[in-house]
Amino acid sequence: SLTGGPSKGDIRDKVWAHLEDSGLAEFPRPVHGRIPNFKGSLQACGSLRELGAFSRAREVKVDPDKPLEGARLAALQARKTLLVPTPRLRTGLFNRIVPPPGATKEVLRICATSRGVRDYSVPVGLDGKARVDLVVVGSVAVSEKGWRIGKGEGYADMEYAMMVSMGAVQEDTPVVTIVHDCQVVDIAEELLGDHDLTVDYILTPTRIIKTNCKRPKPQGIIWHKVSYEMLGKIPILKTLRHREKQMGKDVTLQDEHPRLANSTRAAELNKKEMAENTQPQAATGSAQMGQSHVESDPLSPRLEGSGTITTVYVGNIPPSLRVSELKCALREFHVTPFRLNWQGAQHRAFLDYQDKVTAERAVSSLKGLSLGGNTLRVELARNQRNKG
Repeated sequence: SLTGGPSKGDIRDKVWAHLEDSGLAEFPRPVHGRIPNFKGSLQACGSLRELGAFSRAREVKVDPDKPLEGARLAALQARKTLLVPTPRLRTGLFNRIVPPPGATKEVLRICATSRGVRDYSVPVGLDGKARVDLVVVGSVAVSEKGWRIGKGEGYADMEYAMMVSMGAVQEDTPVVTIVHDCQVVDIAEELLGDHDLTVDYILTPTRIIKTNCKRPKPQGIIWHKVSYEMLGKIPILKTLRHREKQMGKDVTLQDEHPRLANSTRAAELNKKEMAENTQPQAATGSAQMGQSHVESDPLSPRLEGSGTITTVYVGNIPPSLRVSELKCALREFHVTPFRLNWQGAQHRAFLDYQDKVTAERAVSSLKGLSLGGNTLRVELARNQRNKG
């Protein structure tokens, strides 16, 4: 860090090591690399009931980490709507945990565990109008001022930013974290970025700390810190980006930034991108997307000879969608096909790619993308032509 003091990584390592060495760590272990579970987590979670912010809340979003199990249980027992982020945000943003009618204490307990997220949850779509009244996040370390350090993957910050983007949280929505007393440490403010989530309450087995944190929380998704890789992993992020772009916001990604173009990481990515996008004698640049797919002659020797055309099926296309909007999305994700067969009346399109690798990249990039209010169905087409 700028001060020459400990970095976020140093603080994490110190906390993880201390929990393990002092016998405070609980299953799953080792706690390194995780939001650590600790002795007394149930007690700490129980203090939630003493917060006015919890009593007033109707919808509570709690992260799926093990030490927050007691917080999920408290929300279910108080008959609040419990939202849990979908694991690694692979499908949507939240699942709503819906206990069966007349659930016993025992069943509510199961609903609060990771099994509950699996067996008793329904996905909440982007337009599910979720209004979150209280956010509970896990932390590796937190300071009494409300600065928070997560496990370093950025999911909690990203989830919060996505909730802002979809209107699910307001600036004054309280954020609570639940940790062991030894995880409350000094954190230098220089270590915080503008995407870092701060907290308003810290619950430990022995204390309730109100941080009175004045630092503003993230105002939405900071696109220039999002990489293509993250966009590929989190389908709902693509949909939010598409929306914000249509609203006229700057949604330039980290890897597209001119200022980063000379950095080695960007150069590496560009090289990879180029390699994946270079098709033998393919038309270059915008022309490739423009007309070439319509004019490309299916019997041209170049394609005939290669014999590896892979077709991607795109279904569930809404009647209102225009082919230009689909092309725009394909361009945005760098998965422009050399030929596009649009069958809007049948709510589908077929995309032809030169090789299987590019086609599979298109499938993973477009999976979960929602256009015109429909989540597209994207998969390799069944009748793979020229299979071999």
